[in-house]
Amino acid sequence: MSGNLSQVEVAHETPPPIRAVEKQAAPPPSSYWLQVGKRLARNKTAMLGAVILFLFTIGCASAPLIAPYPIDQMNFKDRLMGPGATHLLGTDDFGRDIFSRLLYGGRISLLTGLITVTVASLIGVTLGIIAGYYRKVELYIMQVMDIMLALPALLLAIAIIAVLGPGLTNAMIAIVIAVIPSYVRVVRASVLSIREKEYIEAVKALGIRDIVILTKHILPNILSPIIVLMTLQFGTSILAAAALSFLGLGAQPPIPEWGAMVYVGKAFLGQAWWMSIFPGLAIMLVVLGFNLLGDGLRDALDPK
Repeated sequence: MSGNLSQVEVAHETPPPIRAVEKQAAPPPSSYWLQVGKRLARNKTAMLGAVILFLFTIGCASAPLIAPYPIDQMNFKDRLMGPGATHLLGTDDFGRDIFSRLLYGGRISLLTGLITVTVASLIGVTLGIIAGYYRKVELYIMQVMDIMLALPALLLAIAIIAVLGPGLTNAMIAIVIAVIPSYVRVVRASVLSIREKEYIEAVKALGIRDIVILTKHILPNILSPIIVLMTLQFGTSILAAAALSFLGLGAQPPIPEWGAMVYVGKAFLGQAWWMSIFPGLAIMLVVLGFNLLGDGLRDALDPK
């Protein structure tokens, strides 16, 4: 009997054999942004837009290295020379190289888009979060936004420049003011849907301050629509800046901004079509790149 008890005790003390499945560690779950990157990489049109933007960004950033001529070097002997070996994209009415001015003009256009989108997003996201979270000020903020949305963005920008005066800096200010309502509306709608969630009510019950709730619990959960909107607004801002320069309200000649180059070249379309066509193609390709990338991001960030 004692022998049987000792056998039972040994059986209980001996650990069961580890299965082969239990020895294999489970792979770590992929992060949300890694999954977004994988979905974005599978989108061919989004990758096409990213390649277009990459080439333009690298080319414009390397303008001092690859530009064959100074942007202000005039040569009246080569005036209105067509595209060729000496001047890859031809020359303008002062004999300046179009390719060199196109590279430097891209730096101005891309920087204009970056500044306007950054400033407009900061202001618009802040106002949108406040309007979506605080009921008392929501009505006043949205009434101002509705008044601004009553006019098309470009027409509103023209009206603002009429007050401030023409110039690249004033054009950027006008574009920022004109696109802020789009950020406010998108962010407010996202905050309204998240504000009533259970975890927001829980952190409120714990006595967490509003600034902590907004920055750590609400803002990270509305980044997806903000990122998509910023990408799309980047191309829109570049196009708006070029349109204002074309109308003579933005960058003024001899600044090599793409819209200003198209404006100068329109007077020579009959004899020097390249003066307007090549800057116009640059604007079209950059805006197309941002639109393709923005559409791809919207699909990649879609939780469904």
